[in-house]
Amino acid sequence: MDCSPTFASDNFAGVHPEVMAAIQKANVGHAMAYGADPWTEKSQEVFKKVFGPTAESFIVFNGTGANVCAISHLFSPWQAVICPQSAHIWTDECGAPQTNSGCSLLPIAPKNGKITPEQCAQFLHNKGFQHHVQPAAIFIAQSTELGTVYSLEELKQLADFAHKNDLLFLMDGARLCNAAASLNLSLKTLTTDIGVDVLSFGGTKNGLMGAEAVVFLKPGLAENFQYVRKQRMQLASKMRFLSAQMIALLEGDLWLRNASQANAMAKRLEDNLKRHCPKLPILYPVQANAVFVQLPSSEILHQLQKKSFFWIWDHERSVARWMTSWDTEPAFVDEFTQELKRLIEK
Repeated sequence: MDCSPTFASDNFAGVHPEVMAAIQKANVGHAMAYGADPWTEKSQEVFKKVFGPTAESFIVFNGTGANVCAISHLFSPWQAVICPQSAHIWTDECGAPQTNSGCSLLPIAPKNGKITPEQCAQFLHNKGFQHHVQPAAIFIAQSTELGTVYSLEELKQLADFAHKNDLLFLMDGARLCNAAASLNLSLKTLTTDIGVDVLSFGGTKNGLMGAEAVVFLKPGLAENFQYVRKQRMQLASKMRFLSAQMIALLEGDLWLRNASQANAMAKRLEDNLKRHCPKLPILYPVQANAVFVQLPSSEILHQLQKKSFFWIWDHERSVARWMTSWDTEPAFVDEFTQELKRLIEK
């Protein structure tokens, strides 16, 4: 089996050694199941320290599960969630949010992965009209699926618009740590302090082994969520092993170290491309740990994939998505860039 590094996804990366050590440390003797254990109790305390005293956290297995559980809990089938067309809930969750909640999604064409209050306003005209689904929330990702990062002011504007119009403000934080590292801000500053109501917090893409969380930041929203998590099959029996990972990630600065390394390697890749392959279009600002590049031909794309696998973002335009991870090394970035240069000049 080929275990060489790739730019395919931060999901491809292994588990960070400090996280693995935390799992091993928790693997002693017996402990109460389904979250009634000391690790889960401590993880809830850690989430409150990181996101503020109002934070109510519920650990789940994956990001889709986090998004589906949150939407199912909060909204009725006659309601709808406004989101970018690039949103994970719209493009990469196989209709899970709609199927499990019954509610609709209202996608907006984003600019560089981001949407604005002005774009969201178009869906407010039908509020109160019984023939149309009723918008109930704005849902964004930070960082976005295109590797860009909302500024603090952009987030505040969206949050203020949502609350002014009686909408909840939800954030997919699968790569929130990368956004915080990029902006040099705390996780709380990017969420609780600007008015995010519910957060899907990602750990798997930042060094954990299949652990995410739904974090309710607005008081009162978490009531009865435990039943939704169980119904949606996201309640772990041996919860201590997931909770131990979250403690390892959040109690110290591991989340920041991992995200900063991934971001730095994406920036190195961008710099290398500008230096060695200056004619290649880099399609979006490189602000987190993703680089999107349009290659000269599909032939070069496929030859490069043989060197190191990555996902094709757009087959028709030969667009590649290159993701860096907590374990991406400078030497790999440099070797990959040199191979790309060789193929282009061939």
